[in-house]
Amino acid sequence: MDPNRLKGKNILITGGARGMGAENGIHFAEQGANVCLGDINLEEAEATAERINAAGGGKAIAVKLDVTKREDNAAAVQAVVDEFGELNVALFNAGLNKPRFFMDIDEDNWDLIMNVNTKAMWLGMQEAARQMIAQGKRDYPYKLINVGSIASRKPLVDVTVYCTSKYGVLALTHCGAIALSEHGITVNGYAPGVVVTPLWEQLDKDLVDIGFKEREGQAYDDIVRDALQIKRVSYPDDVKGTAAFLASGDSDYMTGQMIHIDGGWCIQ
Repeated sequence: MDPNRLKGKNILITGGARGMGAENGIHFAEQGANVCLGDINLEEAEATAERINAAGGGKAIAVKLDVTKREDNAAAVQAVVDEFGELNVALFNAGLNKPRFFMDIDEDNWDLIMNVNTKAMWLGMQEAARQMIAQGKRDYPYKLINVGSIASRKPLVDVTVYCTSKYGVLALTHCGAIALSEHGITVNGYAPGVVVTPLWEQLDKDLVDIGFKEREGQAYDDIVRDALQIKRVSYPDDVKGTAAFLASGDSDYMTGQMIHIDGGWCIQ
């Protein structure tokens, strides 16, 4: 790992308190980036920032961020600028899931998932792009990175709304790449499969609650057996390298791409 790969990059991460967001923040800072961890759980985000700062490398701050509110997204962008001088990269990682069978979906379930996973990403992309445009073009691109999902390639009837929200993320990535190219901004993303994080641990329990699985852990076992070519679930360590690649100069000639990190799920 190059300790200077991301040196000079100032990066905003939504959902940065734990899970993939936290691991990406730690990994980015190890490579020299300054990171702002935005999360609705400020206490947890601050603890992760303290861990990063204690380790050396890039610096970290934490901000309270409700990604569904435009003013919070704007404030998080401003926090990066106030602390580090400018914004170079934004990683939109925040998301949630709450499974329902198709005929059991109601407005509350729809609005919750679509607001956090899709609307919030649109708001964050706009606010980050506004700051990047104001900073002016550079000889390197600014970068927006969207966290997608295997669910934008595989219809999963127990998480229909989640699938819909992640199809939206794919569209935002494609449309954003076209709309923002004239400003020197690239838009890419990565799509994990089964990553052992608090989100998936809660999903595993919820699938039992709605009667889709008989026991906790069965969802993991069934997917590994039936869908994955690499016969294990993944962890944030399996994802962070791709996130760092997309944040670094190594991906400067890429835009509008969604990289799947799914153990081979989407090739079936």
